[in-house]
Amino acid sequence: MRSFIWLPATAVLAALAEATTLSTLEELCTESIAQAALPPSEFIQGLTIDASSVTTNIVTNDSVSGNDYPNAVISYCNVTLAYSHDGIEGDQVLLEIWLPAPSDFQNRWLSTGGGGYAINSGDTSLPGGIIYGAASGMTDGGFGGFSDQADTALLLANGTLNYEALYMFAFKAHHELSAIGKAFTRNIYGLADSTKLYSYYQGCSEGGREGWSQVQRYGDEWDGAVIGAPAFRWSFQQTQHLYSNIVEQTLNHYPSPCEFDFIVNATITACDPLDGKTDGVVARTDLCLLDYNITTLIGETYSCAASRGSPAVNGTLTAETIEVAQTILDGLHDSEGRRVYFSYQPSAAFDDAETQYNSTTGEWELNIDQLGGEYIALLVNKNGTTLSSLEGVTYDTLKDWMISGLLEYWSTLQTTWPDLTPYHNAGGKIIHYHGDADYSIPTASSVRFWESVRTTMYPGQDYNTSSDALKDWYRLYTVPGAGHCAPNDAMPNGPWPQTNLGVMIDWVEKGVVPTTLNATVLQGENQGQNQQLCAWPLRPLWVDGGETQECVYDQRSIDSWHYDLDAVPVVVY
Repeated sequence: MRSFIWLPATAVLAALAEATTLSTLEELCTESIAQAALPPSEFIQGLTIDASSVTTNIVTNDSVSGNDYPNAVISYCNVTLAYSHDGIEGDQVLLEIWLPAPSDFQNRWLSTGGGGYAINSGDTSLPGGIIYGAASGMTDGGFGGFSDQADTALLLANGTLNYEALYMFAFKAHHELSAIGKAFTRNIYGLADSTKLYSYYQGCSEGGREGWSQVQRYGDEWDGAVIGAPAFRWSFQQTQHLYSNIVEQTLNHYPSPCEFDFIVNATITACDPLDGKTDGVVARTDLCLLDYNITTLIGETYSCAASRGSPAVNGTLTAETIEVAQTILDGLHDSEGRRVYFSYQPSAAFDDAETQYNSTTGEWELNIDQLGGEYIALLVNKNGTTLSSLEGVTYDTLKDWMISGLLEYWSTLQTTWPDLTPYHNAGGKIIHYHGDADYSIPTASSVRFWESVRTTMYPGQDYNTSSDALKDWYRLYTVPGAGHCAPNDAMPNGPWPQTNLGVMIDWVEKGVVPTTLNATVLQGENQGQNQQLCAWPLRPLWVDGGETQECVYDQRSIDSWHYDLDAVPVVVY
């Protein structure tokens, strides 16, 4: 790390005084202004901010598009800086902060998250802040650079975890990003202490878990958090990726991807009308789970052209293939028949179960899911980042991995603390969304946590009273047809909530409650069509021949999302 260079106090005061009069990006985006705006190292105990690390550059007329913000052309100042944790040799954490022009700044800060083992999403999430007049930031977690993921830093040697990296990945890095980023933003725009700086978060998947890591620990960190399909309940979630593999191994049957695709498409066709509207989208996966039986597909013919290095295939669906698919949908049970965890909703792709073609034998074979295999190798066995074999692994093995991980990572990665009282008392708001056809994180995972918060924070109240109380500040929406953190090509007419950050800003700053969540069809024949998503526990139902959507209370549907994990000896939030 470079030696520390600090501006003289007189220079700092002069630069910050200048910041209050800045009006253009060119005036704002200089190293001297950025250095002067850095909070002092003692701002957070144990951190030293390196002023000499600051770089700035201006980006103009950048065309951006993404799932989480509308298309736009933006200009901004890109600031990077580094800090270190005292007492840790060689430690360095990088932050990247995008700043809107002073005339576009709306007194807002946005933290952004990552996905998989990445603690940031690179440049794909930061534009959302600029579009809404916020300074927006990301962290590299101290893993070596913005493109380096946590899995490269978590293992010091076989059997030895890097616990500082674990804690940074789990929650510390994002807390430090928010604290430094907000202080830096106040300083560089010259905000008076009495002026409100609104702070927000946006992230999906691992980024969703990162969001919850802060909401659960730091009540006043953000005014609003937009959290999608969070990868929390870590030991269950990561081990769950291997469940489909163990179903195939246990039943000794390995269907081709074509067969799984056929089952998904047939399910979409059968369950599409259950919400009262036939539009190629399954909006009521709960009714599909209750009322559709894939055994009716036995004997149906399938055919797929050659692709992804595999040959063309065709045939008829067998009872063995349907048994594999149905067992996956049923979710993990132990050898005594007790439920350990739940699975994906009907109409979700069978990505975890995708097999690989052996051109030598002409057979489809087991293909170990990468995320599940890495979790076991890295954080359970602690001897690498890949799992080369599942030999001897049973349903009970998966249960043991889930429970042991719950114990080992409860305070770090599990991220399911259900008492959000400090965040609520500080006035924080939450928009939590999850695709109904998510193939990577079960939609029921989000429902379970919302229900855990409801029962923890509003005990003794009836269901509707406690639900309404929770929805005053924490709202959950399932997204019809959507996959994992994105629209779904298998159901292109499905809506996607692209303007969540704008909706959150209106809720926090203007008191506009998102009774339903704004969503837009981003592809397909209905591209551009606006739809509204129902807030849990209400479910969508189209009436008047599919012309009008209502949000209805359906006890049978609600019950289908609730699971008794009776194989686990402790409460699973």
